[in-house]
Amino acid sequence: MTDFLTPDELAAIGLSLKVALRAVVFSLPLAILAAWLLARTRFPGKALFDALVHVPLVMPPVVVGYVLLVLFGARGPLGGLLQDWFGIRLVFTAAGASLATAVMSFPLIVRAIRLSLEAADPGLEDAARTLGAGPLDRLFTITLPLAFPGILSGAVVAFAAGLGEFGAVITFVSNIPGETQTLPLAIYTATQIPGGEATAAKLAAISFTLALAGLFLSELLARRLRGWIGR
Repeated sequence: MTDFLTPDELAAIGLSLKVALRAVVFSLPLAILAAWLLARTRFPGKALFDALVHVPLVMPPVVVGYVLLVLFGARGPLGGLLQDWFGIRLVFTAAGASLATAVMSFPLIVRAIRLSLEAADPGLEDAARTLGAGPLDRLFTITLPLAFPGILSGAVVAFAAGLGEFGAVITFVSNIPGETQTLPLAIYTATQIPGGEATAAKLAAISFTLALAGLFLSELLARRLRGWIGR
């Protein structure tokens, strides 16, 4: 493998995997809550909340990265507090890359979970309520199992999408080799170097393979779960 990939390229691939995984783990609980609110409740401002949840899908990733930079930069209202109170710095770090990736992939998870909940019969939760099941009992025995196909497929798709996130990451955390240079950023760097076409093509092929494997796994898991639930 080291003959095929340089240490810097291996580091970029490994960092991409870590960033995408952390992004999914970080955003999944919030995505479940947001999907449940959109699928099962009514409240004033629901349409606005829905739009805010999905706005990263329609905004240019560079704009998302810029907003994160303003909010979580060293002098930003949130970034300054995190650094002064907890010693946490997000800008120009791998943790910041995970945050940017989580923001961009968050709507994908919410949408998948919401579709699962909306396709399920809400009468099951009502029946459990009439039988005396409390909110937590209904959550863990009815709601989450019904949403599990969407949770799993949404997480896998978000992970695959996170591997390819570029605009928000480079805007928020820059392109620092060994620190914030993910696979897409390594491809971009290779295209800027004379004679780097072969390296860019190699890394692009790896990126394509990882993304395709993620989408294939998502579809396979969704089909198996639908078949299992249908029994």
